[in-house]
Amino acid sequence: MKRLILMRHAKSSWDHPGMSDHERPLNARGIRSAKALGEWLKERNFTPDEILSSSSTRTRETFANLGSRGDVQWLDRLYHAAPEDMLRALMQATEHTVLMLGHNPGIAEFAQDVVEIAPDHPRFDDYPTGATLVAEFDIDDWSLLEMGTGRTLAFVVPRELTGD
Repeated sequence: MKRLILMRHAKSSWDHPGMSDHERPLNARGIRSAKALGEWLKERNFTPDEILSSSSTRTRETFANLGSRGDVQWLDRLYHAAPEDMLRALMQATEHTVLMLGHNPGIAEFAQDVVEIAPDHPRFDDYPTGATLVAEFDIDDWSLLEMGTGRTLAFVVPRELTGD
């Protein structure tokens, strides 16, 4: 069995109009959300062994505020990646539980395509900031991953954890 934690970055700041999109940091709500998501993951024993993340500032800060550890790969190719790019990156993973951090719209599309049955949640389709899906796959190696085969274990959005 392999486990995927698929997380969209937490809420980012728009306070710096001249800043590039890639460099935008989290805002205060995003920091609170990332910390709450980290606690949620720990409480459920969803601990990543390997992290595949977009190289953007907001994904880096989301990971930093989760309080998780693991082998991190900051991948430029995951910055606004299409689902196919996310699949290719995941198929190269080597550890049991992989946390993948990314951006919409690709991450929402990937989440919809990777699971067999989508969670019954009103926010799953639009995958808001901080949305997190945990899914399991009956495979021994990530290179064997096929779309539509994941079994949903959990799905949460930060608002459910923080009230923000």
